Amino acid sequence: MGLFSRRSKRAEVGETSSRGERRATIEHLADFVASRVGVEAYIEPPNNQTQTTILLIATTGEWTRRKVPDARAARAVAQELNIPIYDVNFTGYPQRFRDWNAAKWGRQ
Repeated sequence: MGLFSRRSKRAEVGETSSRGERRATIEHLADFVASRVGVEAYIEPPNNQTQTTILLIATTGEWTRRKVPDARAARAVAQELNIPIYDVNFTGYPQRFRDWNAAKWGRQ
């Protein structure tokens, strides 16, 4: 990106910038919910490397993650998908998530 680029601040922080991208994200998350049992959503706060994300975790521990503009948007997505949502700052990650990662990727 050039010094005097005309990119908007929204695009710089990686926020979903088009309706098509938002629709694709919602469709992916809806497919995940429809094809797995007991899916719950978790809000992950922004950090130095990524913006706010929504993490969906099934009862098996399998998961998927997508960027969202903010926590309010994550809550709206969870409401639209009719699934419970938690904030990892308050609840932490469920053990099934850690177990699935350990089985899939191995302990480090």
